[in-house]
Amino acid sequence: MASPAKRARVEANGGEDAATLKSRIAELERERDMWKARASGTGPQFPATHWPAAKPSLAPLQPYPVYDRTKPKEAFLAVCDMMIDEICKELTPGYEMPENEVAWVRRMLNYNVRGGKMNRGLMVVESGVQILEAKGMATTNDDIVRLAILGWCIEWLQGWLLVADDFMDDSHTRRGQKCWYLNEDVQKIAINDAFMIEMIVYKVLKRHFSTQPYYAQLVDLFLETTFQTECGQLLDTLCMNLGLADFTEQRWTLIVKYKTAFYSFYASVALGMIVAGITDVKEYNNCRDILMIMGIYFQAQDDYLDCYGTPEQIGKIGTDIQDKKCGWLFVHAYHSLASAEQKAIFDKVYGKCKVQTPEEQQIKDLYTKLKLPELYEKYEKDSYDKIMGLKQTIKEVPWSVFEAFLKKIYKRQK
Repeated sequence: MASPAKRARVEANGGEDAATLKSRIAELERERDMWKARASGTGPQFPATHWPAAKPSLAPLQPYPVYDRTKPKEAFLAVCDMMIDEICKELTPGYEMPENEVAWVRRMLNYNVRGGKMNRGLMVVESGVQILEAKGMATTNDDIVRLAILGWCIEWLQGWLLVADDFMDDSHTRRGQKCWYLNEDVQKIAINDAFMIEMIVYKVLKRHFSTQPYYAQLVDLFLETTFQTECGQLLDTLCMNLGLADFTEQRWTLIVKYKTAFYSFYASVALGMIVAGITDVKEYNNCRDILMIMGIYFQAQDDYLDCYGTPEQIGKIGTDIQDKKCGWLFVHAYHSLASAEQKAIFDKVYGKCKVQTPEEQQIKDLYTKLKLPELYEKYEKDSYDKIMGLKQTIKEVPWSVFEAFLKKIYKRQK
């Protein structure tokens, strides 16, 4: 029979006897050792996928290249080249890919993710550095390269979405060249390539951030952002099954908020906030409110330029009228400005004509007649004023981060 003292000890430990306590201590020690191994990089962090031993990503990271901040685009592109090399060097020893497949991946990545304006990715570096410095944290070369890697993860996220989007929309050009799927040896393979780019993003995150304390937050943000964007894509693509009367301003706002604003604006700032250790939910929410306004305004710009911009300006041939897009110009024209006779023209032509035809021009002329350029100019100013009115809600992220975004997008022409 247990003594009163032993019974008291058992009760103090929640009723656990010595064997249970010993088992629990051993479990905690194993967990401690696991975290120590992760922190020191001395043990397998993910034993289920720690194979084959020759996989380069299982080896310690090589020193990062020097990031020359005086040449931001060149330095940023150099990080992209480093990432493409890493992925391609992984494919044969890690996944038994033949030489031809490795060459395909390299060509596909260079074609679809390298280059462009790179605004989203560069803003991760710019905003991340500003947030770190505002919190009094040092920014080493490694810190900046890691921010650049996160910036390219956003760019590659966009890259795979555009490969799939161009295929679904029957688009012709992207970034001044024909869409990837239009290459004779690509076609439907583009869908698998889109999936490949998406998965590479998570390979990159694991390779460069799995030992960082905020790794799980990064994965969570990319998973959530991807799902939000896919929700927006669903709202957009299902428009093909709807009538023009269903293309309301509310539906347009939902489409662009989820399809564009989260990954193009919020994610770029949230990544820097995560790296800087910001944990206040209210700060994230207040930043998101501002960045949603920016992202929605940005997509209204895209819709406007799809109609009024030249291919030389925007790097592609606008197809929104042909594709029956629920766009900013259309929802305002059809529901607020058009007469019954003008609505009949939309019903007859919108989504039923080809690009660069007299029928498409008829819709563009109707937009101009309905004074859509003037309405857009007012909307642009109202969006700017709304953003500036929220300045006082931000406490930890320097306002210069939002000013940098505005400088890139306000009244842009491409």
